[in-house]
Amino acid sequence: MTITQSVIVPAYKEKLNIKPLTQRLFAALGNDASNCTELVFVDDNSQDGSVEEVEALQRQGYNVKITVRTTERGLSSAVLRGFHDAQGQYVICMDADLQHPPESVPMLFDALKKHAFVVGTRYAPGVGIDKDWPLHRRVISATARMMARPLTECSDPMSGFFGLQKQYLDKADPAVINSEGFKIALELLAKLAPPRGPCEEIGRGALLLRCQN
Repeated sequence: MTITQSVIVPAYKEKLNIKPLTQRLFAALGNDASNCTELVFVDDNSQDGSVEEVEALQRQGYNVKITVRTTERGLSSAVLRGFHDAQGQYVICMDADLQHPPESVPMLFDALKKHAFVVGTRYAPGVGIDKDWPLHRRVISATARMMARPLTECSDPMSGFFGLQKQYLDKADPAVINSEGFKIALELLAKLAPPRGPCEEIGRGALLLRCQN
């Protein structure tokens, strides 16, 4: 079956999380969606057994692969590498440490069928993911979000749990996208050219999405 959905996971020394993330993701997708979804780890040469872990999962029938980078480093460039190499037309980025629930990925893919860009937000009524953060971290986060407001109305542009329709990345000039740093979602929101419309909030359980039309 043709791959239409890709999940990209930047990773460095995340061997212990590869198996549970893979199992939980494909269990959440179900049989039909699993057949058209690939999971891609972009690893910055961890040399911790991550490659062998992925190979073991492949033998079990999971559609998972790993790209090992030996000359590049960094979160943003890893995400961009995964997005550009992805087979799917709908691409999602998530962390390898399981802070982003794999069970929420199907909701992001559903939203991407109707929206150009979706972000799993921590700052919407009833979410409160940062309520246990120390004060200094909440202040830093709030300041960063305020500084980003001229670029996007998204409530959590610093989120590492987001997705987009790949067509907009394919149309963009790679030279205008900054592959350095950690805030790749904000970079893509600001530099790509998806249709501009009001953001829509979609909620389910403890996750809310901010969707750029």
